[in-house]
Order: sequence, then C-alpha cells, then structure tokens
Amino acid sequence: MASLPLPAAIRAPFEARTWRAVLYVLIGLPLSICWFALSVALVSAGAGLLITFLGVPILAGALGMCRGFGAVERARARGLLGLDVAAPEPVRGRTGGAFSWMGAMLKSGASWRHLLYAVLHMPWAVFSFSVTVALWAWGWSLFTYPLWQWVFPAWVGQDGIQLYGDATHALYLDAPFEIAVTSAIGLVFVLIGPWVLRGLLSVDRLLVSGLLGPSRLASRVTELESDRGVVVDTAAADLRRIERDLHDGAQARLAALAMDLGLAKEKLARDPHAAAVLVDEAHGEVKLALQELRDLARGIHPAVLTDRGLDAALSAVASRCSVPVSVDVDLPARPVPAIEGIAYFTVSELLQNVTRHSGARRAWVDVWRTENRLMLQVRDDGVGGAVASGGGGTGLAGLAERVGAVDGVLAVDSPAGGPTTVTVELPWRA
Repeated sequence: MASLPLPAAIRAPFEARTWRAVLYVLIGLPLSICWFALSVALVSAGAGLLITFLGVPILAGALGMCRGFGAVERARARGLLGLDVAAPEPVRGRTGGAFSWMGAMLKSGASWRHLLYAVLHMPWAVFSFSVTVALWAWGWSLFTYPLWQWVFPAWVGQDGIQLYGDATHALYLDAPFEIAVTSAIGLVFVLIGPWVLRGLLSVDRLLVSGLLGPSRLASRVTELESDRGVVVDTAAADLRRIERDLHDGAQARLAALAMDLGLAKEKLARDPHAAAVLVDEAHGEVKLALQELRDLARGIHPAVLTDRGLDAALSAVASRCSVPVSVDVDLPARPVPAIEGIAYFTVSELLQNVTRHSGARRAWVDVWRTENRLMLQVRDDGVGGAVASGGGGTGLAGLAERVGAVDGVLAVDSPAGGPTTVTVELPWRA
C-alpha cells in the first residue's frame, strides 16, 4: 500500500529548498553590508571629486564594481533560490579606450541600477536576517525543549526557562504540561517559518530580477533580434521549399512535356497516329503541371485570400480537407495582409496536422477578434497527444516560432485520448 504524501505545511521545514533559502539570508547580510559600504564610500568619493578629473574614473570604477557585485548576487540567487536572471548588456565604449569606457559606464542605466541595489538591499537584508534568525532560533529551540530541558538544572542551577522572576519568586517552565506547551509553540514557529521566509525572499527576487537584470528595452531588442532570425530562417526555408517543388514537380513535368512534343513533331509526317498519342500524353502532362503550379501558387499566397479575405480562404482550405471542417469567421474588418497571411497559413497547417495525425472524425475552426488580438482556434475530436515541443521549425514547434515572431502566442491543449484544441493569438492590425 502506497504511503500518503505529507502535507506541504509539514514538509516545508525539512525541504532542501527551505534550508537553501535560510543559507541565502544568512550569507546575504555580510555580503550586503560589504556591498553597501564599498559602494557608498567610492561613489561618495567620486561624486565629491567630480570638480576635479579624479572623480570621473573613481565614479566609473565604483559603478563597474557594483556590476561585479551584481554578478555575485545573480549567481547566489541562481544557486540557492533557483532564480535565473540574465546578465545586463555589457558596457562597451565606442573607441575601446579608457575614456570611452568610463563615459559608457556613467551613461549605463544598468550600472546605476546595480548601485541602487547595493544601497536598497542592505537595510532589507538586516530586516530579513533578523526575522529569519529569530524565527529559526526560537522555533527549533522551543520545539526541541523537551530534549535539552535537563541542561538548566544540571548546569545553570534553575529548573527551566525562566518566564518571570523578581526578588521574591520566579516562574520556570519545568512542569510536564508547561514543557509540552512550550514545544507546541515552538512547532508553530517551525511550521510558519518557511512561509514567512518565502514571503521575505519574494522581495529579494523582485530586487534581483528588477535591478540586476537587463533593462526592458534591452530584453525587447534581444527578443526582436531573435524574432528577426526566425523570420529570416522561415523565409529561407520557404524559398528552398518553393525551389524544390518547382525542380521536382512542375519543372520536371515541363521538361518531359518538351521531350514528348519534340518526338511528336518528328513523327508527325511519318506516323500521325503515334504523334497524336504523344500529343495526348503531353496534354495530360500540361494539366498536371498546371495543377502543380496552381498548388504551388496557393502555397505562396492564395488569390482567394487577397480577393475575399480569411473567411473565403479558410473555407476553401476546409473544403480540401479529408475531415469535415466547420469554419466560423467573425471579424469586423480585415487585418493587415501580413497578419492575414500568417493566420491563413497557421490554420492551413493545423488542418493538415488534423488530417495526417489526429484520426479525427470532425474539426472546427473559429476566428474572432478580442480587443487588439486576432484569435484563431482549431479543434478536433481526434486521439490527442499533440505537443508544441521539439524544434527545427517543423510541426507545432515551428508554428509556435513563426507565430512568436510577430508577438503572437500558440497554446496546445491535447490530452491523451483527445480532444485537441490549438489556440493562436496574433496582434490585430486593421
């Protein structure tokens, strides 16, 4: 018979996570005092000497030192709290010289945020250290009081912990009931200690992530650079696909068509019947080549999407799907062509997945607008088990990357046994 897991309130005081948090607070106070003292001393000296040239390198060096402190704090938070905060953008001078570096350091917002952290964290570290040590010391000492109560009569010369005492009488915790109540009070402190500690550390997490990480602008630039890379890779993959489809499909058929027509021309005078057969075969090749070119053009950008919008284009995709698909498009206006195209190809690929992998009997496509977002939802009654993981720009992972490149979101809800629901949010631009 499997044992029942202990409640979280009972497990918390003994979890490694809790003791790592305690270690974080204990180490934090001496480090914070060191950061505060060095930072305030050097920045004050640099600011006071700004009237001379010496103040500039001292102040720049102080900010650089604060960035070093920030690296230590990020490593400490990563190792003990599991908080992974990226390093801010490095300081680079335009020319690479010392003066250029000092100017860049003084203009760096991240450097001044590191200084602010060194100043703000010290009083908070004193408070969190005091509360944590008090809770832990009182909680565990009172909880284990029955185990070490004998120390008082044996070594201190009193009956137990003294609650009250004056010249005439004193009150000690020495009776069995009093010892049990003392242990129970200690147990309360032990149980609430981890939760108080986590509340205190939420402030530390906020300070580390808000002041020691990259700025929102830098994070946004990095995100846009990543999205641009995804867009470039997607465009290159589409070009390779179009080239492959042309080479292996329509181009091969047109080459065969040219050969058949050449043979028919040679046999036209000598064997009209054979020439007619070749011309008939060439006619069939022309139809197939036209169909492949039409499919290829539809894969690039269908004319119906340009002419009539998402409702008609998605209805056309649904009509070609081997699974019955219901399409419901409720939009007050048409989005910009770029967003409209992404929405079309996203739904088209999701329906292809339904056809190939889901084993569904029916599917539904819903498109609507919510405030400034274009919402797409594709549902099916298939076997489920779809996941938006992996990589390589294929499948649901590839769709998620393409959607994310335009600040969109793709969410998959596909439990084993089905049904599967894929919801896509795209920015609305009319």
